Amino acid sequence: MDYMTLREASKKWGISPRQINYYCSEGRIPGAEKKGRVWLIPKDAKKPVDGRTKQGRALKHE
Repeated sequence: MDYMTLREASKKWGISPRQINYYCSEGRIPGAEKKGRVWLIPKDAKKPVDGRTKQGRALKHE
């Protein structure tokens, strides 16, 4: 399986690496693994829904 780093996912999804770190530690990105101090995210992973936005809250309650 191919993996990407937080920085690569950040560029792909248009959000900060810190926010992706939160998603990984909360288990919201399936298949993400922590190796030492680095999170490895599957290249085919989907961007998690951001529950802080109006659209994200609507999707969260469906």
